Amino acid sequence: MIIITNKLVLKMKKEGHIYFSFIRGFFMDYEVNGTLIQQYYICKREVWLTSRALSGDQDQENLIIGRIIGESAYKRESKELDIGGSKIDLIKMEDGNLIIGEIKKSSRFLESASKQLLFYLLQLKEMGINARGELMIPEEKKTIKIELDCQSEKEIKFAIKEIKTIINKDTPPFPEKNRYCQSCAYRDFCWA
Repeated sequence: MIIITNKLVLKMKKEGHIYFSFIRGFFMDYEVNGTLIQQYYICKREVWLTSRALSGDQDQENLIIGRIIGESAYKRESKELDIGGSKIDLIKMEDGNLIIGEIKKSSRFLESASKQLLFYLLQLKEMGINARGELMIPEEKKTIKIELDCQSEKEIKFAIKEIKTIINKDTPPFPEKNRYCQSCAYRDFCWA
C-alpha cells in the first residue's frame, strides 16, 4: 500500500516498474472520499451513515465476495494506492500512461462505480497527475475505460458539494426504497 501525504510524482524506471517520489509542501484535505461518491449515486442516506462511521453489515455476502475478488484479481498489478482518504484498487503504467483501476464484483453498480473512479481521477488531476481509469469486472471479463472530461469533472464537483451538504446535516435523509435496498449492507438502518 502507498500513502500519499504530499504531492505525488510518478516516474518510470527503465524496467517498467512504477516508483514514487514526493514534493514537500503540498497538502490535500478531502473529507469526501471515493466510497461516499459511490454511495451518493446509490443512496443519500448511506452517505450520511458512512460519514458518521456507522458500518453496514460487514458479513454481508456481497461485501465478502467483493473483498475476495479485489484481493485475488489482477495479482501482477500494484494494489491499493491511498490518496486523501480514498483507496484506489490498482495502479499500473501502460505505454507510458498512468492507469488507475477500480475492481468491482459485477457491473450492477456501473454508474456509481464509474463516478467513484472519476472522483479518483479528479483527485489526481488536482495534484498535477494525469491518469486514465479502468473499471475492472473480472467475473464478467470486462474492462471499461474511464476518462475525466470537462462535463464529468463538473458533475463530480457538484456531487462533492452535495455530499458535504448531506454529511453536515444533523439527521440522515429519510430512507427511500430503490432497487439496491434488498442486498444493501445498511438495510437494517432503514428498514429494521
